Amino acid sequence: MVKGAHKRDLQNAESHNKATCERKEKKESKRVIEVFYKTQHRFVPKLSKWIALIEDPRQKNKIKYNIEHLLWIGIFLFLMKLGSRRQINFQFQTEEFKENLNLLSKGKAGRVADHGTLENLLKQLPVEFLCWLKQQIIKRLIRMRALEKYRLFEKYYLISVDGTGYLNFGKRRHCPNCLTRKTHGETHYYHNILEAKIVTENGFAFSVETERIENIRGDKKTFNRWRQDCELKAFYRMAPRLKKKFPQLKICLVLDALYANGEVFQLCDKYGWKYIITFKEGSMPDMFRWWERMKEIGSVEKAQIIRGKNTQKFAWINDLPYVRPPFKEVTAKLNILEYREKEKGTSKKFVWITNFNINENTFEKIAKSGRMRWKIENEGFNTQKNGGYNLEHSYSHNEVASSNYYQLLQIAHIFAQLMEKGSLLKKQIQKNFGSLRNIARQLLEDFRTKIFTQQALQSCLATPFQIRFSLPP
Repeated sequence: MVKGAHKRDLQNAESHNKATCERKEKKESKRVIEVFYKTQHRFVPKLSKWIALIEDPRQKNKIKYNIEHLLWIGIFLFLMKLGSRRQINFQFQTEEFKENLNLLSKGKAGRVADHGTLENLLKQLPVEFLCWLKQQIIKRLIRMRALEKYRLFEKYYLISVDGTGYLNFGKRRHCPNCLTRKTHGETHYYHNILEAKIVTENGFAFSVETERIENIRGDKKTFNRWRQDCELKAFYRMAPRLKKKFPQLKICLVLDALYANGEVFQLCDKYGWKYIITFKEGSMPDMFRWWERMKEIGSVEKAQIIRGKNTQKFAWINDLPYVRPPFKEVTAKLNILEYREKEKGTSKKFVWITNFNINENTFEKIAKSGRMRWKIENEGFNTQKNGGYNLEHSYSHNEVASSNYYQLLQIAHIFAQLMEKGSLLKKQIQKNFGSLRNIARQLLEDFRTKIFTQQALQSCLATPFQIRFSLPP
């Protein structure tokens, strides 16, 4: 009797635990889709109106799906981390997904469009339209002051600019614009991208402008030969557009040593931008030797901060004259900051050039901002390559469509960061999901299997809510 009762108790406890887990999973599943809708409503409530301003390039008498329907499919391709556009045909073709997509895009489609229909739109859609849409989202975040607490000196938005490998075609030329390099006597073809991203201390990396690094045809003087492009040339093309699209934005560029040259200094002065540029001997040898000499004779300011076992040493000098070759007159006056850190037997050293005045009140913040350059590598490129977005995958062989897929990826990454780092979900990530990729999977499962009605949407948004991000340390 005792054994039988004990067995029944174990069975009842097991059933209770299973039911509890099922209720918890259902609750968390509902929470993910609600987080998506609340995030979209909170930060980009006018997204549908912005999309409506995009001129549809397709033949009007042959349009079956509205442009918002197709663009949301493209965004979900990356937001749900499917990895390739063929997965649209396998993962999105459910009745529930169709109803959810119709609610989101305010359409009445009888079924979800396939990847070929999306490809057809992106082949014809000018790339600047989706770039404009991405920038409207960024401007909305700036206007609503969502990123204000991450500004340097409570004034400047940190924008890191860097290039990254985008597509590699091996020994096969993809198009005339392919960059080339020789390895072991063999020519390899590839495409690179230059990105400007707003970076913040809590890990945001939002794309604000993009420039392709690709070969360009020369003029008649060079007999129309194709000229190899590079990151610096791409930056000089990007900078005027960045200024034009964000004319009033207080910008501080955070750059690597490649940009330590007179032309970049003058360009930043012309546009009223601040800069913090990594300073290495190879980029400006004469200037670097001058800096080392100033340290030897003791003509620099110094400070030291000790936090536990971590010792931080700073040295700086202001108004070092810079003569840009081949000119003889001084073209700029530069400020140099050196930062050394020693902790647990390991030491690090960083040196930056900046046009901020360095003093006892600013040196620590400038050094911290200079180290933020790595955010574009880690939270930006690395996440997009290895975090499920599959940046280096060739989503299309058509050049225009490929560029549009890239912009959709950047928009999806903005949505993902707002969800993952927002207070509605951040505390639940490790506890209930284990990884960011599982959030994308759960969001996909919600859209595939549960219909979110208009009434449910209104109920979700009717209750007042706030979305907060972590404060800078």
